[in-house]
Amino acid sequence: MLALVVRALLSGAMIVAIAEIGKRLPALAALVASLPLVSVLGMILLWHARPDAENMAVHAEATFWYVLPSLPMFLMMPMLLRHGLPFWLALAAGCALTVALYLVMVHFGPRLGLKV
Repeated sequence: MLALVVRALLSGAMIVAIAEIGKRLPALAALVASLPLVSVLGMILLWHARPDAENMAVHAEATFWYVLPSLPMFLMMPMLLRHGLPFWLALAAGCALTVALYLVMVHFGPRLGLKV
């Protein structure tokens, strides 16, 4: 239980740090947010719980494929915001696009060797 609380606090601290950095340096906050800190931490914790090389290889490869559908959101949102859409609407549209692309990835992923 303590490990779960520590992980939750660490994750929350990373989000707060990114938000605080973003108040003064938005590009630096974006850089920090783009770092695969959560993925690396997840892999460390997964390895600690189940030190299995094949399981870790499947996890790392699947992480690569599942990152791809989220990337277009980060191009769509700035475009929508610069064309006058309110933030919440641009965010909702970006999230909807991401969900649609994740569904496409889940459908076509097995053809790429992705174990769903």
